[in-house]
Amino acid sequence: MELLGYFGAAVIGISLGLLGGGGSILAVPLFVYFFALPPSQATSYSLFVVGLSSLIGFVKSFRQGNVDLKAGILFAIPSFVGVLGVRRWILPHIPVQLMWGDVAFDKEVVILTAFAVVMLLAALAMLIPAKKAEASSGAMTFAAKALGVGAVTGFVGAGGGFLIVPALVKMSGLGMRVAVGTSLGVIAANSLLGFFGDVASGAALDYLLLLKTSVLAVAGIFLGSYWGQHTPEAKLKPAFGVFVLVLGCAIIFQQAFN
Repeated sequence: MELLGYFGAAVIGISLGLLGGGGSILAVPLFVYFFALPPSQATSYSLFVVGLSSLIGFVKSFRQGNVDLKAGILFAIPSFVGVLGVRRWILPHIPVQLMWGDVAFDKEVVILTAFAVVMLLAALAMLIPAKKAEASSGAMTFAAKALGVGAVTGFVGAGGGFLIVPALVKMSGLGMRVAVGTSLGVIAANSLLGFFGDVASGAALDYLLLLKTSVLAVAGIFLGSYWGQHTPEAKLKPAFGVFVLVLGCAIIFQQAFN
């Protein structure tokens, strides 16, 4: 199972290199199902692996001129607030057992189920053709969406690229290639901020496992970037969307009948 997990780490990087997002949505299930980590702990590993590989991809995109630093910074600042707020003041205070009427829900089940729902939304975003939209100048709307992306990142350990890229395209008027490069910078900042916040809070981590999976993810992002230059995005997104949709449904089914 661990060998499949290491292969999955490379797939995370490949997806980030190809699409500027999506790979992070695989990271938590990878650590939960292939490395037998509880979901709350898996989010910390996911944040580091996704953050490091996204940072490498961001630097590569920046050198190619495919980054809008101003839009990235304006999006990143509210996102930081969302990440820190959730990781430091919400997740640690969620009780181990959550009650809804007479029904008890385990905290780990809630986190993994929430993650599966995010996966389904990501899949739909990839499968449903996006309508071209004019850039919006609504600063409050932009900040609110950025804050929401940060909260998602903090809670489920996903970078939020599937939310960031459309937001940058629609609200900042960026082209897809620049939006993808800028998104990688925001993902890297959000994810690494969340991870180091966990470390500061005393999270117990297997650093050797982190090193192995991170090296494979970084190698994957270089491979994904190379493939992305020779493969039409129109073919990649639907295929990846179907994969994420199936995986999200499988997680929900597994949690419902576990």
